[in-house]
Amino acid sequence: MQIEKEALTFDDVLLSPAYSDLLPRDANLETKLTREIRLNIPLVSAAMDTVTESRLAITLAQEGGIGIIHKNMTAQQQAAEVRTVKKFESGVVKEPITVSPDVTIREVIELTRKNNISGVPVVDGDDLVGIVTNRDLRFETHLDDLVTHVMTPKEKLVTVKEGSDRGEAIQLLHQHRIEKVLIVNDDFQLRGMITVKDIQKAKD
Repeated sequence: MQIEKEALTFDDVLLSPAYSDLLPRDANLETKLTREIRLNIPLVSAAMDTVTESRLAITLAQEGGIGIIHKNMTAQQQAAEVRTVKKFESGVVKEPITVSPDVTIREVIELTRKNNISGVPVVDGDDLVGIVTNRDLRFETHLDDLVTHVMTPKEKLVTVKEGSDRGEAIQLLHQHRIEKVLIVNDDFQLRGMITVKDIQKAKD
């Protein structure tokens, strides 16, 4: 058998790490973006329309970095993106993606996949009427039925009042073994959502 050219395996190019007394969890990656702005990790996302909008900026902020919103949009759209980032509180999604009661299960599945989310509140105008999660959609075969056929209805929702502390929400998440608690006002209108994932990120 004739070998046409030299080939390398992973072990041929593996660099053995040097010994260190410093554990990874104790490493300090803090750096300065400017004289006044400090980052916990040295990561900045590019101001490109294919890279940074509010979603990535929020995620980077949770991890200790910063995202620069691109300007390939109107000034009003830029302001809205920045507003979304600033409205995000630790563990709380202030303006979650929602659907109306007249959308199909197929449309909800496409929406959750596109946005990489595990569930969405269902609202009729300003009123919260339910929530649909991956658990409701996982084995569903009637994809052209309305989302109201599979959602958890208003009467069975686990919610907290606007202004409640995060501890109450965490207690409800644990008590009901759920991953999302919806925030409502006195008129039962959606004001935000608290998720296990976002609380965990905030702790980390």
